[in-house]
Amino acid sequence: MRMAISGIGISGGFGCGVAALRQALQCGVVEPRQCSVERNGAIDTFPAYRTSLEGLDEFIPKRALRRIDHFSKMTLHSACLALQDARLSGGDLSRMGVIIATGYGALKTTFDFLDSYLDFGYSCSSPTHFSNSVHNAAAAHVSMQFKATAPSLTVTQFEMSVPSALLTAQLWLAEGRVDQVLFGTIDEYCAVLRYCRRQFFATGEQGPLQPFTFTEQSAVVGEGAAFFVLSRGEEDARYGAIDAVTLGNHAVVPLTLPHDDLLIIGADGHAKCGRWYAQALTGRAVAAYAPLYGSFPAAAGFDLAVAALSQQDGILYASPATAGASDSALQVVAARRPLGKANIVCLKFGPGGDYGLIRLSR
Repeated sequence: MRMAISGIGISGGFGCGVAALRQALQCGVVEPRQCSVERNGAIDTFPAYRTSLEGLDEFIPKRALRRIDHFSKMTLHSACLALQDARLSGGDLSRMGVIIATGYGALKTTFDFLDSYLDFGYSCSSPTHFSNSVHNAAAAHVSMQFKATAPSLTVTQFEMSVPSALLTAQLWLAEGRVDQVLFGTIDEYCAVLRYCRRQFFATGEQGPLQPFTFTEQSAVVGEGAAFFVLSRGEEDARYGAIDAVTLGNHAVVPLTLPHDDLLIIGADGHAKCGRWYAQALTGRAVAAYAPLYGSFPAAAGFDLAVAALSQQDGILYASPATAGASDSALQVVAARRPLGKANIVCLKFGPGGDYGLIRLSR
């Protein structure tokens, strides 16, 4: 069943809103922020794509946000932007389902709660941190804010979180369980994540992020939230429609794609994932946009936003200038090209050959 995309709300290292994403695609360059954390008594400085919450208080009073963590604030901000873009703000949303896809969940709040438990024990650990660390807390905040009494769900499957959650959204709409789905993809940065990535990848995350250099580790950590308003009605397809969502494993059943599909790949500088793109897509023309928003599991939702915006604009945007040339037989899309009647396929590989495929059309 086709899922029409009628609204998009997004925030990331490039800014907030569809206009900011379009500007980043047109410019082709987004510089990561220089961040630092203390590590083993020394200051560790590194690049990171951090998002901004500027404008959130235009939708929700600051007083109502006092006990809400950064993860849920990102969620609410992009959800509000998506509903505004779909012209649904202030309407009856009781039949709107809420589905969130995240790789890590509310990382900072989870570790803050663990710190409070270790410091003060079971009886005095932080109840606020505990309640916000629960994976479905962000979806609950959205449901309560918009009085959406239909089902809500949070899906976590690391790199496959976005396509896995989209399959659930498709099922809810096909069953008539909901009239629309407010579908979001979110991941956040925290200092513990930086520490772990430094332990795993050493100096391999100092940038620049080069998605087509599949044999080297060049991922630059990022964060952000992207939301979509999905429905059954073709008349609502302002940004095109999702035709198909597929999960599979290339090592078990090799991936095959029609030659007229235009490919946006989720390559984000992780060598263990990158090798699968080089193996499965030999000779294909591909685009990748991770240098605009960074590396995090839910970034597949940002690829989906780029594809939807491309459908509306009728062009496939060029890969960022900083992405570099491919070190394999892939052909990098280095200039804009008209879509014509071609479909856009968003493809994300995990380290074990598992993949998620999302096909969009007008």
